Amino acid sequence: MEYIFNTASIKKITDHPAECINPTVFDGVTTEAELKEAFFRTIHLLKAKATLADYYDLNRRYIKTTDTVLFEDDGEKMDIVPRAFFEPVMDRLFEQAFSAADLLPENCGMEDISPCLVLDEPTVVAEINTELNIHAATIEDARTAVEDERYRRLQRLIDTKFTDENLLILLDAFKSRNDTQIRNMVTDNADALTIFEYVLGILWYKASGRQGKILDFMKLKHDADLLPVTHAAGGEADIVYEYPQTDVYPVRCLLLEATLADAGNQRHMEMEPVPRRLGQHLLRTGNLNSYCVFAANNLHMNIISDFRGRKTMLYYGNNNNYENHVDGMKIIPLEIDELKKIVEKRLTYKRLYTVFETALHSEIPPHLWYSEMIQEKI
Repeated sequence: MEYIFNTASIKKITDHPAECINPTVFDGVTTEAELKEAFFRTIHLLKAKATLADYYDLNRRYIKTTDTVLFEDDGEKMDIVPRAFFEPVMDRLFEQAFSAADLLPENCGMEDISPCLVLDEPTVVAEINTELNIHAATIEDARTAVEDERYRRLQRLIDTKFTDENLLILLDAFKSRNDTQIRNMVTDNADALTIFEYVLGILWYKASGRQGKILDFMKLKHDADLLPVTHAAGGEADIVYEYPQTDVYPVRCLLLEATLADAGNQRHMEMEPVPRRLGQHLLRTGNLNSYCVFAANNLHMNIISDFRGRKTMLYYGNNNNYENHVDGMKIIPLEIDELKKIVEKRLTYKRLYTVFETALHSEIPPHLWYSEMIQEKI
C-alpha cells in the first residue's frame, strides 16, 4: 500500500484518489510484457526490502565488523576515511557490483580487485577536506583532523549515552550482573566484562576532566561507533591512563584493572596478574610514581590484604635478574559502590589522588583499611 499510495488514510484515498497515488514504474507501462517486467522487478524489490528489515539486527552486526559504517542518529553512513577512499570511485565500483568475481576467495591486492581502488594520497586528503570542511595539506594533517573528529563524536556519545544517570544504572547492573540490561544499554557486540572495562574508562575520563586520549588509553578494540568489541589482551592492563605533571601530582600513569569475578574467584584470577602487570609496567617505564586501581563488584578481604602488602614487597624482572626490580608497588582496590560515589559526587581525579596517596601511606591493618581509608574518605 505504501508503494502505491502516499497516505494511509482510507477516507482521503476515497475522496481524492488521484492526489494520493505515488509515481511508480507502472506509470509508463503500455504492453503486457512491460507490465510483467515491472511487476517482477517491483515484487522482488519489495521482498528484498522486507527481508532486510527482518534481518536488520543481524545485517548491522555483519556490517559493523568492517569498522567502516557508523550507525547513529537512526541512520547509517560511512566513516570519514572509508568514505574518502570510496567516494571518488563509487560510480566505477557500482558498474562492477553485479559482475562475476573469481577473486572472492583469494588473498589479493586492491589493484587486482579493481584498478580504480588504487588512490593517491592527494585524492584521499581532498575528500577528507571536503567531508570535514578543512584545509589539510598532508596526509598527517588529515589524520590529525580525523582523530579530532573521533573525539568530537566521543563527546557526543558520552553526553547522550553515558550521562551520570546512565553510568549509575550501569554500575548497579554490573553489581547485580544484569548482563541483559548492560548489553541493551551499551552494545550487544561485547561481553559484560569488556563493557565494564569500557564504562570504567569512560567514568575515569569524566573524572579526569575529559583530558587525554582515552580511546588509546583503553586497551580495547572499538567499532566504528566507538563502542567496545573485545577486551584488553592478557599481557597488559585494561586501561593505562597517562597523566601529565600538574601542581598536584607529577607525571604518572594510572593502570586501571577491572573484574566481575565474585569474591571467591578473585584470589586465583587476579591476585597474581594485577601485580605482575603493574610490576612489568614500572620496570619498563621506570616511572615509580605510577600505580594501579583495581575495580571489582565485590572485594575479597585477602585481595585487599595482598594488594596492601605489595607496597613493601620487591618485584623482580624476568630472567632472575636481581638487579632489575622495583621496591614495592601501589595498588588501590575499589568496589562498585565507591565508583558510584565518584559519579554521584562528581569527584575529580585531583581529589581522588589525595585520597589515594593518603591511603597508600596508611599503616592501618587491611581489615580496617578499606572502610576507614577508602569508603569513608570517598
